[in-house]
Amino acid sequence: MCCIPQHLGQMDICKGVVSLATAAGAICLLYKAIRAGIKCQPPLCSASPICIARECPRPGERAQPQEVPTPQVSCVGGPELGWGDCLGLAIEREQHGRDSGELRRLLNSLECKQDEYAKSMILHGITRCVYLLESEASACTNDDITLVGSMLVDKDNSVKIQALNTLKAFSGIRKFRLKIQEHSIKVLELISTIWDSELHIAGLRLLNNLPLPDFAHPQLRRVMPALMEILQSDYILAQVQAARLLSNLAQKNDLLYDILNCQVHSNFLDLFQSTQPGSLLLEVLVFAEWLSEGRSSPHYRAVKWHYNEQSVHEALFGDDSRLADRLLALVIHPEEDVQIQACKVIVSLQCPQDVGVQPSCPPSHSCFNNAE
Repeated sequence: MCCIPQHLGQMDICKGVVSLATAAGAICLLYKAIRAGIKCQPPLCSASPICIARECPRPGERAQPQEVPTPQVSCVGGPELGWGDCLGLAIEREQHGRDSGELRRLLNSLECKQDEYAKSMILHGITRCVYLLESEASACTNDDITLVGSMLVDKDNSVKIQALNTLKAFSGIRKFRLKIQEHSIKVLELISTIWDSELHIAGLRLLNNLPLPDFAHPQLRRVMPALMEILQSDYILAQVQAARLLSNLAQKNDLLYDILNCQVHSNFLDLFQSTQPGSLLLEVLVFAEWLSEGRSSPHYRAVKWHYNEQSVHEALFGDDSRLADRLLALVIHPEEDVQIQACKVIVSLQCPQDVGVQPSCPPSHSCFNNAE
C-alpha cells in the first residue's frame, strides 16, 4: 500500500514530461510554419496590368517561355492587394517625389507578345496611370503615343476600345495632341465601319477632346452619314458624343453644307422630344443652334444651295418642319439648361446674323413665325 503514492507520483511526472514534449513539438512546428511563410513568395496576379508588366522582360532581356497565368490568381501581397492597391502605392510614391516606374513598365510590356486579354488589361492600366500619375505621364514620349496608336489595328475590338481610351487620356497633355491628331483618320474609319456602341463612345470622346486638323475634313465628309446614324441610334452616351462632335463640325464653313444636306430618318425630330434625356436634349439643341447660325451667315447665304428632301436642313428648317412645336414644348422643360438652350435656338431662328447689327429683329424677319 505504501508504494501506491510513489507510483502515482511517478505517473504525474511522466504526464508532465509528455505535456512538455507535446508543447515543445507544437512550438517547433509553429516556428517552422512561420519561417516558411516568411520565405515564401506570394504568387503573381496576371489580372493586374502592373503584374503583367512585371512579368514582361525589359528591353535587352530574353523572355522565358511560360504559360499565361490565369486571372483568378491573387496579386502580390495576397488576395487583398489588387490593381487598385498597386496603383495606390504608385500614387503615394509620386506624391513623395519618387518615380514608381509602373507606367513605363506597362508601356514596355506592350512591346511583348501578348494575347488580346493581356493587351486590354495593360492598356486599361496605362489609361489609369496617365490620369493619376501626372509626372510619369508627362515624361512619356511621342514613341509611346505611336505604340498605343498601333493597337488601333488590332483584330479585337476590346483592344481598340482600350487604345482609344488611352489616347484620350494622353490627349489631356498638350505636348501629345499633335501626335494623337495623326490617328484621327484611323479613328474616324473605326467609328464609321464598326457598329459597336462602346467603340463609338470611346472614339467620339477622343475626337471631341482634340482640335481636328484640316487634313481630316475629306474623311469627315465621308463619315458624315455614319455620324448621323450614331446620332439617331438608341445609345444615349454615343448620341451625346455624336451631337457634340457635329456641333464642332457645324462651325466649319467648308463642312456646314455637308451636314445640312446629310440624309436623316423621317423621325429625326424625335431627338427634340421632351421625353429624351436632358443631356441629349441639350446637345442636340446646341447642334441646332450652330446650324441655324451657320445657315443664316452672310457667307453661307451668298450661295444658293440645294438640299435633299430628307436632309437635316429640311427636317429642321424646311417648310414642313415641326421644329417650332418641339422648341415651344422644351421651353417649359423641367431642366433649366434645356429651357435656356431652346430659347437660344428660337432666337437664332428669328434673328439671322446678317441683321444681327440691329438692336432687335422686326416681326417681318421672324423665321420662327414662318416655321410655325
